[in-house]
Amino acid sequence: MMRTVITITLVLINFTVIAQNFTLPLWPDEVPNSKSTSIEEYSDSSDIVRISKVINPTIDVFLPSKQNATGQAVIICPGGGYQILAYDWEGTDVAKFLNGHGIAAIVLKYRLPENESNIDPHKSPLMDAQQAMKLVRKNASSWNIDRSKVGIMGFSAGGHLASTLGTHFDEITRPDFMALIYPVISMNSEFTHMGSRNNLIGKNPSNHLVTLYSNELQVNTNTPPTFLLHASDDGAVPVENSLVFYKALVKNKVPAEMHIYPEGGHGFSLALEKDHLADWPDLLIQWLKNLD
Repeated sequence: MMRTVITITLVLINFTVIAQNFTLPLWPDEVPNSKSTSIEEYSDSSDIVRISKVINPTIDVFLPSKQNATGQAVIICPGGGYQILAYDWEGTDVAKFLNGHGIAAIVLKYRLPENESNIDPHKSPLMDAQQAMKLVRKNASSWNIDRSKVGIMGFSAGGHLASTLGTHFDEITRPDFMALIYPVISMNSEFTHMGSRNNLIGKNPSNHLVTLYSNELQVNTNTPPTFLLHASDDGAVPVENSLVFYKALVKNKVPAEMHIYPEGGHGFSLALEKDHLADWPDLLIQWLKNLD
């Protein structure tokens, strides 16, 4: 019996070592800023996977083969207006694309700022992004990642979360770069995405919260190099979000690259069915290759 147990254990250990994608809890012990609730996580996969009511945030880790690994890693924040997470469309599908270019990808299933399970709702998404950055850097060696090449990427409201991490950080959680795809940037009511604003800071937020989460106002000379992508005809998140962020980056002499397409709308993910947009992921890869 003992020999059988040892054999099974060794097989499990070996599987863990060679597995190229796996899921880890973001907070192995107590989840901070949370309160007891009867709600449960919900997932709808009728067309894309939409996750809501996240109680126990996780990271899905996708690793390229060791031989192909570039050392770069990207934490991916799916969008969804801070109400749901478009988890495969703007998460795992993107992770697999990055893996194909030797880049480690970590999809963040972050808590959404609803009142039922969060003590201070607006704090939870950023706390989860900060923790994800800590976990990736902690495991960098075993995941064939260079600790100085860990960035963050976000789509739509996930772009707001990514840019929040990139403008509200400490020494440990500063991303080395950001990729913001049709991102919500500002809480300015003139051009924000009101759904994201209402869900994150409420329908009647204080001026302090509006300023705090208007990330174009938080840029400084230590903000990470940034890749921006948007469509001029985006009817959900106005292109002004990317424009004001780019302007702030340039003003602070932060390296930035921006691509504005005349058409594309919102929420096009990898744009596989949009011929004129389909090259944008390749532009991102080229930009990542040219980072110092």
